[in-house]
Amino acid sequence: MQRLLLLAGMLLCGHEALWANYQNGGGKDSLPPVETKPGFAGYKPAFAGQTRVAGAKTVTPYKVEKIASGLGNPFAIVVMPDSRLMVTLKSGTMEIRDKDGGLVKKITDLPEVVYAGQGGLLDVVFDPNFTSNRLMYWSYSEKYEGGVVTAVAKGKLNEIAGKVDNVSVIFRATPATKGNLQFGSRLVFDKKGELYVSVGEKFAPEIRVQAQSLSSYLGKIIKIKKDGKPEIVSYGHRNPEGLDINPATGELWESEFGPHGGDEINLIRQGKNYGWPVISYGLEYSNDKVGNGIQQKAGMEQPVYYWDPVVSPSGICFYNGTAIPEWKNNLFVACLSGQHVDRLIIRNDRVVGEERLLTDKKQRFRDVAYANDILYAITDDGDIYRIVRQ
Repeated sequence: MQRLLLLAGMLLCGHEALWANYQNGGGKDSLPPVETKPGFAGYKPAFAGQTRVAGAKTVTPYKVEKIASGLGNPFAIVVMPDSRLMVTLKSGTMEIRDKDGGLVKKITDLPEVVYAGQGGLLDVVFDPNFTSNRLMYWSYSEKYEGGVVTAVAKGKLNEIAGKVDNVSVIFRATPATKGNLQFGSRLVFDKKGELYVSVGEKFAPEIRVQAQSLSSYLGKIIKIKKDGKPEIVSYGHRNPEGLDINPATGELWESEFGPHGGDEINLIRQGKNYGWPVISYGLEYSNDKVGNGIQQKAGMEQPVYYWDPVVSPSGICFYNGTAIPEWKNNLFVACLSGQHVDRLIIRNDRVVGEERLLTDKKQRFRDVAYANDILYAITDDGDIYRIVRQ
């Protein structure tokens, strides 16, 4: 019996040592970087670990279940306060799904969206006091002043009627433009009950320069304060389609599409300039340099992490559970062109390990969500996956 206990202890210690090594993203047994293809731009990183960090591998057994399929062109999957799922469809409706993916209710009669290009109904988030006030907020592309804007509306969910009551628009990312690309947009509440909104810069070269202008809401992270007033938190963003708060620190993190190379993960800080389109680790789609082809400039923030070639990072979420212990406080990224869910291990605001999950699905992952020790992912094909400990 003692020998059996000793052997079990040795195996457990070995498991923990392996996990610790992967969590640290280094050591003699660390894995090679998950990206093996040459980059488009091939620029040098500003610091070690800014790209192609050591690979990692989850050692806790887990299972992946497809719980729904065939949803039409989704953008967001969000866990409701009662643990059910709300899915937004870019065409302009939402669906409440139970925890096993079954359809509970369709939510219609929302404000009209401009469903074209990358526009449509985008993200949704629930008021911190949703259980008592039933308020929800959503972002969408809206026809406005002869063009299109990223707008945020709020209203009271009337689930029985399948609609939202008392709808009002609380923010418009002006100026309006004619383009139908790069709207952003994700929503997240902080612990103070203030709402953060990510806004894209609308792509066109003559417009994207407004990402550097504090008189424009394009290419910004916005905070809508409790009194309803919008405030620019950060600027110099290209197309931020992911936004979440790190549960370990309370700080805001963002994922951002680069051009041809140079997708980014950023730690968002008040008043900071994140550089687009002045600095970039990517190239134009024509393979020309972006601007002067520089990656660093005084007064402009560096991404915590970047990818070259691109993975097309969309929605992000932090895993705040213990069921798969090595995932705690890791950042998960839904990747479109990468066709996987990326797991980033973060220590002291740096990425120290990376793993690619669900690569066998061969699908474009649009969003991820976490709650109650469950990780959810949704694809552009409209499939919902649930990832839990085995």
